[in-house]
Amino acid sequence: MRALLAVLTRRDLAARTAGSVGGWLWVWAPPLTTVAAYFLVFDVVFAMRVGAASANTPSAATHVGTFLIVGMLPWTAFADAINRGMGSLIDAGPMLQKNPLPPSLFPARAVLGSAWVFAPLIVLLIVAYAPAHHFRPGAWTVLPLLAGQMLLSFLIAYLLAILTAALRDVAQGVGLLLSVGVFLSPVLFPLAQFPANWRWALWLNPMTAPVLGYQSALLAGTAPPTVVWVALAGWLVALALLLNLALSHSRDELVDWL
Repeated sequence: MRALLAVLTRRDLAARTAGSVGGWLWVWAPPLTTVAAYFLVFDVVFAMRVGAASANTPSAATHVGTFLIVGMLPWTAFADAINRGMGSLIDAGPMLQKNPLPPSLFPARAVLGSAWVFAPLIVLLIVAYAPAHHFRPGAWTVLPLLAGQMLLSFLIAYLLAILTAALRDVAQGVGLLLSVGVFLSPVLFPLAQFPANWRWALWLNPMTAPVLGYQSALLAGTAPPTVVWVALAGWLVALALLLNLALSHSRDELVDWL
């Protein structure tokens, strides 16, 4: 199955650049342009600052553009994986109706295809942010965080792909949640600046833990606090249980829905 997944992923990636002279340049151009815009506008032109340093916003996170990039790049990767993954079963409907393939291949292909675009950029932030973390050991926790984010994206994408197959309105609702969800996470502002009485609401966003982890690793070179790993593990377990429940209730009808 791994060989088939690799073939499907390569074909998906090839389809993105088919007929294009620029090839992968056009795939990486949007996120790189966004990163450059944040840096130039907020750090160079306006020289904006986030605010006072705290445990979640260390002293290196004083530049607004620098702070935004750490959260927005993983969030964009997450949103891209979810958007591609939740429609993957519907897109593969004709193939699944003719061949007894594992449905999990298709959301996995979508998430891996997205990871091929964004994962190298996130890893490169380790080098780009070296003046902030000085390659302290904690900076390399970006790698397990990235692995955790990919697994998180797969579980959510697969679950949503099943729900979207059953009810097409799910895709519109999730698109709305993704556009609002970035404001209910520490992507645009430090956790310490969110009202304390409502801070619990941010943990309802599955990307809050990874974003806090990236901020800790890249802006200070410190390993993410325990609460980040516990929250991420909690989301993974909860989503795995929900996905298992959805699979058990849709196994006989899934192909018919497509």
